Amino acid sequence: MADLRSTSNVPPEPGAKRVRGKRATPSRVARDGGGNGLWDRPQLLDVISDTLMVAGALGLGYAAVAAISHMPAFPLREVVVTTPLAQVTSAQLEYAARSSVRGNFFTVDLQDVRGAFEKLPWVRRADVRRRWPVGLEVRLEEHVASAYWRVGETGDMRLVNRFGEVFTAASNAKMPIFSGPEGSSGILLAKFDDFSRKLGPLGRQLVGVSLSAREAWQLKMEDGLTIELGHDQPKAPIDERLARFVRYYPKAKAQLNMNVAVVDLRYPSGFALRPIPSAQPVGKKDSKGK
Repeated sequence: MADLRSTSNVPPEPGAKRVRGKRATPSRVARDGGGNGLWDRPQLLDVISDTLMVAGALGLGYAAVAAISHMPAFPLREVVVTTPLAQVTSAQLEYAARSSVRGNFFTVDLQDVRGAFEKLPWVRRADVRRRWPVGLEVRLEEHVASAYWRVGETGDMRLVNRFGEVFTAASNAKMPIFSGPEGSSGILLAKFDDFSRKLGPLGRQLVGVSLSAREAWQLKMEDGLTIELGHDQPKAPIDERLARFVRYYPKAKAQLNMNVAVVDLRYPSGFALRPIPSAQPVGKKDSKGK
């Protein structure tokens, strides 16, 4: 804004008095900031203050819960197993609980406790929950063994459950013996049921099923008879060859009047019988005198 001054060049009239007026003070232009500062936005200030209050409350709540949970006022006094057990012993349960339960009701690590119970030989799955106010509740699913599993190179025995899963435990139950490539236990369990049904008319129980690395099948009967099935052939499927064996084997054995050790069903249109080797007489050793 300009100063209020006269800029006329007309000389004053004679006799006129010059009036000296006060010099006008220049006015300053006020800058309009538009009200964009933080303190000029009350709604934003309200949001920030609310956020800080909530964060503070949460922090105080967490600190209070942490302090209470570490107090010795909530010790774990019992571990309750709610499922009836057939294989797992009380001593095993006590060992698992003592080796894994640490802390109080709030700080105990449920995953560690579950892992300790699932390491027990006959336990397939464990579920662990807190039981208010001073305990834990444990639910266990046991393996139900269906067969033995012979490990290929070592010959060690493991067990196969009803889901076809291999697990390690001790058992003296009378069950069939499986052997095969790693990961094939489920296939052998399913084929065992299938082969047992097809061999039923012979009146002999199937006690062993083996699958080679080249997918050749071998069966073992309770009387020691070995059945070589070999591979499944497109022109001579295993089911077809096995049905022919069941139909003609009793008659063939009676006609030959022999004790059969091995039946070879790998032929597409028949089968071969191999007798049990006869025992060789033990000869007397010559003694030489002096």
